[in-house]
Amino acid sequence: MADYKNIKGFNIQYLDSDPPNPIEGQMWFNSTTQTLKGAEVGGIAAGTWASGGIANNARGNQTGTGTQTAGLTFGGADTSPPVNVGYTEIYNGTSWTETGDLNTARRHLAGGIGTTTAALGVGGQTSPGAPQVATAFTENFNGSSWTEVGDLTTTRYFLTGAGTSTAGLAFGGLDPAVTGATESWNGTSWTEVNDLNSARGEANPAGTQTAALCIGGTPNNTSTELYDGTSWTEVGTLNGATGYGSGCGTSTDALTFGNGSRPQPESVQTEYWNGTTWTEVADLANQVYAGAGAGSGSAGALQMLGYNYSVYVAATEEWSVPEYVIKTFTTS
Repeated sequence: MADYKNIKGFNIQYLDSDPPNPIEGQMWFNSTTQTLKGAEVGGIAAGTWASGGIANNARGNQTGTGTQTAGLTFGGADTSPPVNVGYTEIYNGTSWTETGDLNTARRHLAGGIGTTTAALGVGGQTSPGAPQVATAFTENFNGSSWTEVGDLTTTRYFLTGAGTSTAGLAFGGLDPAVTGATESWNGTSWTEVNDLNSARGEANPAGTQTAALCIGGTPNNTSTELYDGTSWTEVGTLNGATGYGSGCGTSTDALTFGNGSRPQPESVQTEYWNGTTWTEVADLANQVYAGAGAGSGSAGALQMLGYNYSVYVAATEEWSVPEYVIKTFTTS
């Protein structure tokens, strides 16, 4: 039978502390703790949330898009009773910088469409409070300022989005009744396509125009639907999260986090989608809902702002997966 040296090319080391940069598959005996240890690839289950930069303007019900190191958040409300704002901020992986405001201040816009240099702000609520007034406005962001472009076919707020500024998708929402309406954007105008199977608002997004996820939503909807460029198919069920939170990633590798329900209890729950099923992973450090998300999925994500116990926050959290984890083995 082959031994460890023959398999790995070196002996198990006898060390008084764990090595600072072990490689995958390396094993050693820690003489201080009297334990046999080894290093393996970290993986999603070992991912954690850590504090990121503080935004310039605390608010909730805003939206966003981008990546963990190049995030964009815009719109929202910053007082109670809510007053809509057009604030736009860009995150560089460390700090936030204010840039040009939306032309029409509003909250409950669709997020998840575009990047920090080319994004869409779609729909939303323009009224300062009740009664809630939906809009069809679409604005295009070029990295510094917003320009009004073609309106949605159907006015709504609490809608969700995916894709890019030239190939976008907007789906779900309220006006004031919940809807499953879906529209496709070609860079100039919106076209109605097939509706969601389950009408919902406040869902969380991931993916692209032709491979999008509609994750959870309200009222207390835990289903996940996949859009293939033509129609929606139900593909999975969340373990506990619902909506009014954040999502990011692709149709086969996504995270959802910072969710709530009706009535909204703030949540720390994070779930990972592998293309087939949802799995609970590490919680957010702080309870939050009605924030925004950005990122590539399990490899890197950003939770942006939101509510914490009905207080608007400016805090962000960053999700990352370690290169490796150290495992302790039982010896006899």
